[in-house]
Amino acid sequence: MCGIVGYTGSGEAYPILIKGLKRLEYRGYDSSGVALMNGKLGVHKCKGKVADLEAHVGANDTSGSAGIGHTRWATHGEPNDINAHPHCSMSGELVLIHNGIIENYDSIKRELVKRGYVFESDTDTEVLVNLIEEVKKNEKCSLSEAVRKSLNEVIGAYAIVVMSKSEPGVLVAARKSSPLVIGLGKGEFYIASDATPIVEYTKNVVYLEDGQIAELKPGEEMRLFNIKNQSVTPYIQELELQLEQLEKGGYEHFMLKEIYEQPRSVLDSMRGRILIDKGIVQLGGMAEYEQKLINADRIIFVACGTSWHAGLVGEYLIEDLARISVEVEYASEFRYRNPIITEKDVVIAISQSGETADTLAALELAKSKGATILGICNVVGSSIARVTHGGSYTHAGPEIGVASTKAFTSQVTVLSLLALMLAQKKGTIQRRRYQELLVELSSIPDKIETALEANTLIEIISAKFQNARNFLYLGRGYCFPVALEGALKLKEISYIHAEGYPAAEMKHGPIALIDEEMPVVVIATQGPSYEKVVSNIQEVKARKGVIIAIVTEGDKMVKEMADYTIEIPKIAECFSPLLASIPLQLLAYHIAVMRECNVDQPRNLAKSVTVE
Repeated sequence: MCGIVGYTGSGEAYPILIKGLKRLEYRGYDSSGVALMNGKLGVHKCKGKVADLEAHVGANDTSGSAGIGHTRWATHGEPNDINAHPHCSMSGELVLIHNGIIENYDSIKRELVKRGYVFESDTDTEVLVNLIEEVKKNEKCSLSEAVRKSLNEVIGAYAIVVMSKSEPGVLVAARKSSPLVIGLGKGEFYIASDATPIVEYTKNVVYLEDGQIAELKPGEEMRLFNIKNQSVTPYIQELELQLEQLEKGGYEHFMLKEIYEQPRSVLDSMRGRILIDKGIVQLGGMAEYEQKLINADRIIFVACGTSWHAGLVGEYLIEDLARISVEVEYASEFRYRNPIITEKDVVIAISQSGETADTLAALELAKSKGATILGICNVVGSSIARVTHGGSYTHAGPEIGVASTKAFTSQVTVLSLLALMLAQKKGTIQRRRYQELLVELSSIPDKIETALEANTLIEIISAKFQNARNFLYLGRGYCFPVALEGALKLKEISYIHAEGYPAAEMKHGPIALIDEEMPVVVIATQGPSYEKVVSNIQEVKARKGVIIAIVTEGDKMVKEMADYTIEIPKIAECFSPLLASIPLQLLAYHIAVMRECNVDQPRNLAKSVTVE
C-alpha cells in the first residue's frame, strides 16, 4: 500500500523523487504528489499515476534540495486531487506523507476542530500533520520532538516523513507496522518504502524498526531514537539488490519478465540448500527449529492471497511426506476468530513482501500464545523477517508486477525443501524415494524453461477467450491449489470472473453454470487422480463446456476430449504445482493484454498490503 520517497542533500530532489515514485508505483497508483523545499514550500499533487503528476507539474519550478513524494492506494477518502499526498498543516508550516491508517484519527480531529483547525481532505493523514503542528506550536519544540510527542497520541500503523518550513532541509521519518528504509549517501539521505528507489544511489541502508524516529540533516550524522526518546545506534546493512533487476529488460511488462525469470528464481531458492550427492536438504534459517517442527502438534501457515495458495501446497507436501498435521489459515480471519494456539504449535507466515499487515498481526497473536513463529518471505530486512524466531528467504528477487508469479513458485520451492527436510529427519520417507525427489526437484528450473516454450500456443488460445465473462478452474490433489491460483491470476489482471474448485466439487454446484460459453480450465496431469479428473472432463463435455486442459507431455486420453491442451514436462506429482502454474500465468497474462488491461498495475490492487 502506498509508496513513500524522500531526499535531502546537495542535489536536486525532484528528479530523484519522480524516479523513486515510478519504482514504487506498484505499491499504489490512485494518486501521487511531491513537496519540495526551496526557501518556500512547493506542493504538487493530483489524481492518477506518476505520469499524470509529471504532466501536472509541467514547467512549474521544481528546484529544491529537499523533498518528499508519495504514490497512493486509497484508504481514507476517495482518490482525488485533494486527498492525494503530501498533506500540509493548516498554516502551511508542515508537510507530511503517510502510509498506513491512524485508527483514532476521528477523536483527534474533533479535538483539533475545537481548537480552530479546518480540514480540506477526508484523510487521516491531514489530521496527523495538524496534530504535529499543534504540538510543535504549543510545546515550542523541534520538528523531530513534535513528531515524537504526537506519535505517542496515535493509535494505528504508519510510515511517515515530515518537513517544516522553519527547519529547511530537515526530514523526520518514523514507522510503526509499515516499512521504511533510509539510504545513507555522502552528506545526503534517501528515504523510501523499500530499497528499490535507493539502490541507484547507495548500497548502505538502515531499516527503521517499529517505534523508531530518524532525524535527517544534510551533512550530519543521522539521529535515530525511539518514541520514548531513547537514543538508538543505527544498524547499517548493505543492499544485495541490483539496479538491472528493477528494469523490464526488453519485456513489454514486468509480469511477463517475471514469469520468464522463474527458472532462475526457483534455482536461486534452491541454491546451496540441496546437496544431492550427500542427500542433504538444509534451510539455515530454520535449522535451529528443526526439532520444534518435527515435534509440533501442528504447523499452521498464515498468509493472504497467492501466498495462501502456496501454503495450501505446503500443507499437501508436509502432510504427505513428513506426516505432520498442517493447517492453512487466512491471516485476516485467523487473528480475529480466537484460535486455539499452544506452545507445541509452529506458526509459519508466508508473504512476498514480508510486510503484510494481517499476517504480521497473526504472528504477534501466535507469539503471545507461546507458539514458535517462523517466516517465509522474499524481502531481506522486512518486518516478518525481523519479528519471527527464524525462517527462510525465497530469493525470488524483486517482483514489481502486482500479480505474483515468481514469488509463488519460489514459495512453493522453499516449502518443498522444508517438507523433504522434515520427512528425512522424521524418517517418514524411504531413502530411495527421498533421493529420487531431490533429483526431481533439482530438475524443475530446466522443466520450467520447457513449459515456457508453450507461450505461443497459449497466446493463440488466449485470443479465443479474451471476451469470456466467466472461467472455471478445476484441479485435484496437489493441483487444486493451482486451480485457485490460476483463477486468482485471471481475476486480478483481466477482470474476468473466475473461480477455482476441487474437480470433484464441480458436481456440488458449479456444474449448473457450465454451457458452451463457459471455458473450463482443467489441470489434468498424470498422477493418482488422473482417471478421476478424466471423468470430470467428460461431465463438462456432456454439458457442452469448453475444456482447456493442462496435461503431462505425451498425454493422449485428455487430448482426445479437450478442446485445447497445453503440455508440461513430466514431474513427480508433489512438484506438479511448480510446472502447472506456468501456463496459467501465461494464459492470464495474454488474455489481460488482449483486453488492454494494465497487467502490471491492475485496478484497485497494490503489491504490498500494509494496512488491515
